[in-house]
Amino acid sequence: MARVLAGYDAVAEAVKSCDPDVISAYPITPQTDIVERLSQMKADEELSGEFIKVDSEFNAASTCIGASAAGARVFSATCSQGLKLMSEVLFSASGMRLPLVLAIANRSLSAPLSIWGDQTDTFAERDGGMIQFYAEDVQEAMDNILMAYRVAEDREISLPALSCLDGFILTHVQEPVELFDEEKVKEFLPDKAPEFTLDPSNPVTMGAYARPEHWTETRYMVHEAQMKAKNKISDATSDFAEIFGREYGLEHDGLVSTYKAEDADIVLMALGSVCGTIRYLVDEYRDNGEKIGLVRPRVYRPFPVKQLRKILEGVEAVAVLDKDISPGYQGGLAIDLKSALYSTNIRGPVLNFIVGLAGRDVSKDNIRNIIEKTKSVAEKGTHEMEFEEEEDWEPLYTELLPEED
Repeated sequence: MARVLAGYDAVAEAVKSCDPDVISAYPITPQTDIVERLSQMKADEELSGEFIKVDSEFNAASTCIGASAAGARVFSATCSQGLKLMSEVLFSASGMRLPLVLAIANRSLSAPLSIWGDQTDTFAERDGGMIQFYAEDVQEAMDNILMAYRVAEDREISLPALSCLDGFILTHVQEPVELFDEEKVKEFLPDKAPEFTLDPSNPVTMGAYARPEHWTETRYMVHEAQMKAKNKISDATSDFAEIFGREYGLEHDGLVSTYKAEDADIVLMALGSVCGTIRYLVDEYRDNGEKIGLVRPRVYRPFPVKQLRKILEGVEAVAVLDKDISPGYQGGLAIDLKSALYSTNIRGPVLNFIVGLAGRDVSKDNIRNIIEKTKSVAEKGTHEMEFEEEEDWEPLYTELLPEED
């Protein structure tokens, strides 16, 4: 059944279809509407699980850990400072191998205070052992909730999963979406049957103290599960296409989606909603006979190294648009891509453009400038931008420069 829904309504509908046993969350803009809708669903008896009100995001994540350890399917949602308050608990959840699923309405981090969206909050959780999905539109934000449960609850994986969508740009936009058929969801999702739970009749220890001679092994197990998750995501994406009829990068194992990148000379790479604008510019350049393409990683962790190497072979240059920055260097996606391409035969330059911080608009003109800069570098055969005047930095770090009077 198709309906026009705001992003937060769509995500709430997806969560309801997964039949969680426990939902616990604390309000924070622009995520609040997701859990408000779920709370209303509970009040209207549309949800059978428990909705537990708490006094902070730390307690919301802690409640989910306790419920998950007892064998429950759990859900929470947050963003920005709320995600930072959860961070300690989420690191524990991955180490304890608990499959929490969270929707993250990506938002910038203070200071200065901003309620608007970028991806700084989830990139800061890169090393937490959590699987990270990124949606381009509202339908994908819905579909990623199901895929997050499917992968996170797999017994070989059993890790937290973050289903990320751009704050306001996707949470509050209204788009037509296909709602889920209950029987198809049951066919797609795993049974609620965790391998290890807290049970007085069969005592186990979770999250115990570990001496140095043991701790590294536990972290390796988290890493190993992340690597195994690549195949699980591929299987989930394939099954999702068969059951629901929507495909997400099947040719690249469900980890990466591409648009006219097969024969591209110049490739733009980004996560999330900005890719819709990039597609428009790709078509514009293609109409003029220029081979521009888009590469969109759907999953940031585990990082799709093999897939990106295959896609980018033969490309003259890559422009990575990051909605975050690691101050003192570059954006996280560009940093990881450069690492992935090291010691390969891919020799084209990888340029990093920081855009959209704290919700600043990324216009078609911005993207045209990025394409032209990248073409210029590719034509010169260099690996670095050449800056003669301050304005030549734009749009490489255009979002970090003061606007002209």
